[in-house]
Amino acid sequence: MAYDITLINGDGTGPELAAAARKCVDATGVKINWDVQEAGVDIMGKTGTPLPESVLESVRRTKCALKAPITTPVGTGFRSINVHLRQELGLFACIRPCKYYKGVRTLYSNLPVDLVLFRENTEDLYAGIEFEKGAENTAKLIDSINSLAAGRKILTPASETGVSIKPISVSGSGRIVKAAFEYARENKRKKVTAVHKANIMKHTDGLFLEVSRNVAKQYPDIGFEDRIVDNMCMQLVQKPELYDILVLPNLYGDILSDLCAGLVGGLGVAPGANIGPNGAVFEATHGSAPKYKGLNKVNPTAVILSGMLMLRHLKEDAAADRLEQAVAAVIAEGKSVTYDLKADRNDPSAVGTREMAEAICAKLR
Repeated sequence: MAYDITLINGDGTGPELAAAARKCVDATGVKINWDVQEAGVDIMGKTGTPLPESVLESVRRTKCALKAPITTPVGTGFRSINVHLRQELGLFACIRPCKYYKGVRTLYSNLPVDLVLFRENTEDLYAGIEFEKGAENTAKLIDSINSLAAGRKILTPASETGVSIKPISVSGSGRIVKAAFEYARENKRKKVTAVHKANIMKHTDGLFLEVSRNVAKQYPDIGFEDRIVDNMCMQLVQKPELYDILVLPNLYGDILSDLCAGLVGGLGVAPGANIGPNGAVFEATHGSAPKYKGLNKVNPTAVILSGMLMLRHLKEDAAADRLEQAVAAVIAEGKSVTYDLKADRNDPSAVGTREMAEAICAKLR
């Protein structure tokens, strides 16, 4: 059987990483028909958009994509392509495993860190419902909010206030929490922890917590607890081994997935999956690192492991196991790895992106 898969090359170091991941996935022997698509800042001059409709059409057709990183400008320009893809394709669940592999440099190498984060993808402050300071709509919104507050002026004047709205729904919260529990059951995990700030945001995070508790009752075989997000950050730094699966609203999920990646060695070893009822996109947690573009320098592990998650999604579990074991073996040996995986980042024996991918393929063979 051959699978039709969309391969999104991305920009910056994206094309190099996409090529490395494709090579390793192909080396497992799973037959894939790759539909290569271009997206990002590198093609805006040709298409007028960083995300051509052809990319979305391809993913809708194949229902599965492996995506290399794409640049999102800070504070200006187009909104995140990653966010747009997830919302446009209904990819409500962002799944980010953070697992320690022997040989990776980290302060937590003596602990069995093996966390999986389930981040809700479509709601919260990332819904993009924002009002610019000084705008007419902002002024009306602020007047309405202050009026509802029974005369208490709770927002400063519209001329100096930007406003963002945080939608959290019963249905959106329910499906991401259920996805976390289903994953726990399927993968013999022991506990799900819901992360929130319900002590302050009682009608948004409070709703998320209430829904989490109700869903947990349907899974008596899986442990459940909740943590306030700031306390969760401290707990993860002090004793990450106590946690298993975390389920979080969108913004907290984004922040804590980077924190957890730091526990296991950084974003270079942090894969990710975005899954919905009609498709899935697999991508690394890290960005496009444009300053390293074309230098054959960046660590391909996160994108290759995202390919491993894709194989698991396709139910090619044996191939996924072999690929993960090959990555782990190369990292543990420490010979054919990129500079960031060396004890000394200036170690002249460090290899490039292509060479590390080739070493992983050699292990597979």
